[in-house]
Amino acid sequence: MVSDNNFQKLSKKDIPNQDRLIFALDVPTVKDAEELVDRLGDSVSFYKLGLQLFMAGGYHELVGRLRDQGKRIMVDLKFFDVPKTVQLAVEGVAALGADFTTVHGNDDILKAAVSVKGDTKILAVTVLTSLDQNDLKDLGFQCEVEDLVRSRASRALEIGCDGVVSSGLEAEHLRASLGHRFLVVTPGIRPFSNSAIQDDQKRVVTVEDAFRKGADHIVVGRPIKSAPDPHAKALEIQQQIKAVFQSE
Repeated sequence: MVSDNNFQKLSKKDIPNQDRLIFALDVPTVKDAEELVDRLGDSVSFYKLGLQLFMAGGYHELVGRLRDQGKRIMVDLKFFDVPKTVQLAVEGVAALGADFTTVHGNDDILKAAVSVKGDTKILAVTVLTSLDQNDLKDLGFQCEVEDLVRSRASRALEIGCDGVVSSGLEAEHLRASLGHRFLVVTPGIRPFSNSAIQDDQKRVVTVEDAFRKGADHIVVGRPIKSAPDPHAKALEIQQQIKAVFQSE
C-alpha cells in the first residue's frame, strides 16, 4: 500500500508507462547509437540525444531514423545563448519533429524558445544533477538548491515552458508548490540512492523514488548501458515503473 500523500505526487498525466523511461543515448558515434538501439529493441521507446552524439556527426539523420522506427526523441542540447540564436535553434529542433528539447537560461531565452516551439515541448533546465549545494555557492548563488529550482521552475511555467528538468530530490517540492500542470523530467537515476556507479551525478534518486516524488519521466543512461544485458536491465526498469503506477 502507498499513502494518499504518495498518490498525490504520482504523475496524473496520460503517459504510457513505456514512455516514462527515457534512455540517455550517450555514446561516441552514430554507429554505436544504432547498435545500442537495436540491442534495446522494444524495451525502450523514448531516447535522449545529447551533446556527445551531436558532435559525432549524423545527429539529424539519426533523429529521423529513430522517428521512422516509432521512437520518441528528447533533444538534450541545453540551448543557452542570445535569445535570437536559441529561437533559431529551437525552430530547427521543431522541424526535426523532436518531442522534447531542453533550454537553459534567463526569461528572454526561454521566451524565445517558447515562441517557436510548435509541437515540441520545451523543458527548462533548473539545476544540473551534477551540482550540489557547495557547487552553487562556488557559482555565487546564496540560496538553497530547492529554492533555486522552485524559482526557476515557476518562472519557466509562467513564460510558457511545458516542463522542467529537475532532480527527484526537488520534484516533490515542485509538485507541492506548483501542482501537476507541467512535466517533470528527472535525470540522476541510480539503482540505489547510494549506488556504487561512479560518475559525476551528485543529486540522485532511485526509479521508484523519482516517481513517488512526482516525476513524469525519468532519464536513465549508465545503469542500463553498463549492464551485462542492457535489454534486460531496461525491461527491469520498465517493470519497476509499471509496479509504481499499479500500486494500490
